Amino acid sequence: MKLDFALAQTWALINVTLGAALLSGALFFEFIVGLPPCPLCMMQRIWFILAVGISYLSLLHNPRWGIYPVLTMLATIVGAGFSIQHLRLQSLPADQVPACGPDLAYMLDAFPLSDILIAMTTGTGDCATTSWSLLGISLPGWALLGFIAMLVCAFLQLRRALR
Repeated sequence: MKLDFALAQTWALINVTLGAALLSGALFFEFIVGLPPCPLCMMQRIWFILAVGISYLSLLHNPRWGIYPVLTMLATIVGAGFSIQHLRLQSLPADQVPACGPDLAYMLDAFPLSDILIAMTTGTGDCATTSWSLLGISLPGWALLGFIAMLVCAFLQLRRALR
């Protein structure tokens, strides 16, 4: 029994560490490299924060409770959906890219919440630009890989929790 607890706890800890590393990378690109986040980037960050927070909560409470990995999996699936939307916008031909909008800071100051939420869920023309890539994979592609890795870890945590 103790071994099962340790393994469920290990998967939750891996999830927290992985998510924290991905969020640190996002902050590195924003503040050190100087790439401002687009609205879809911010949505992906929000879902990473939720997934990490839920995994951390499971460590604080009880990683063997199945609700925590299920909620983590839900957060990673939603975040992966935003990554896929972001990748879809980046793959559009130039004539089909939506118009660029103001940056998110200005939108928060001047726009109604409904317009901000629409921009954050569907994306703007800013989201269609590929400003950085590694091994031919752009930042939303790496975020999608991170969401998938966190989904697998949460699934393995759930599998250990149900034993």
